[in-house]
Parts: sequence; structure tokens; C-alpha cells
Amino acid sequence: MVCLGNICRSPLAEGIMKTKIAQAGLNWQVDSAGTGNWHTGELPDPRSIAVARKYGIDITDQRARQVKTLDLDEFDWILAMDNSNQRDLLFLSNGGKHKAQISTILSLAYPGNTAEVPDPYWDDQGFEKVFTLLSDACDQLIIKWEHIQG
Repeated sequence: MVCLGNICRSPLAEGIMKTKIAQAGLNWQVDSAGTGNWHTGELPDPRSIAVARKYGIDITDQRARQVKTLDLDEFDWILAMDNSNQRDLLFLSNGGKHKAQISTILSLAYPGNTAEVPDPYWDDQGFEKVFTLLSDACDQLIIKWEHIQG
């Protein structure tokens, strides 16, 4: 799960997905990172922590980090929150070596969807909307996975 600073959207996506895969009995590795490094080592934004807590999810064990090329080798899906993050990830992927696994979370969850997860950093009211978008997308990804597995 990748956003810009790894303090708002991607920590929420990580926490939501970890909760949902545990409930589904799946053994997936989930992590989050940012394309930028200016929040490295910081807790998620207090507003992300609050909205996650509202839904019974604790994300206070997470610390912001910058995405690394090694992440592209380690994970099957690299899910960007928006098109800008996706472009940065594609640039990081050494000429497109990992292009097939890099997607926006909403386009993978809903094929053909070009919507982005908005950055709520400048909008206190946006965190609830982001949580809902990510929760629904995570549900769809699990459904998609279960369908592939038959």
C-alpha cells in the first residue's frame, strides 16, 4: 500500500487489509510505504489513527517509511493510492520490470475504474471517506483473490 508520505492513506489501507485478511483466514503479508521520505519513522497521522480506531483497527504500531526497490521484488501487488504515486512506483521499477504488479488500489479492486483515493491531509473531513473507499476496495480485492483461487 503506497501513498505520498505514508501517514494518511497507506497506513489506513494496511490496517484495513490486515484486519480483513485475518477475518478471512488468509495468510498475506501486507505493508505500507510512501514515495517520499519526509515522514520516515513517524506514526500515522492522528486523524488516520482516530478513524481507524473508530472502526476497531489499531494502526499505532506502524511507522512511516519510504518505498524501496526491494519492495517491488517482495510483494505481489504494489497498490498506489493515486496516479501520481503509481507513476513514481513505475519510475522506481527499473524500466517497467514490475509494471504488471503496480496498480492503483481502486483500479485493481474495480477494473476500469480510474478514480483515485483522495489525499485527506488538508481536509479533516476526508478521512472518513478515505476509510470507506479503502475498506470497500480491500473487500473487493479479497473477493477477487477468492474468485481466482476457485
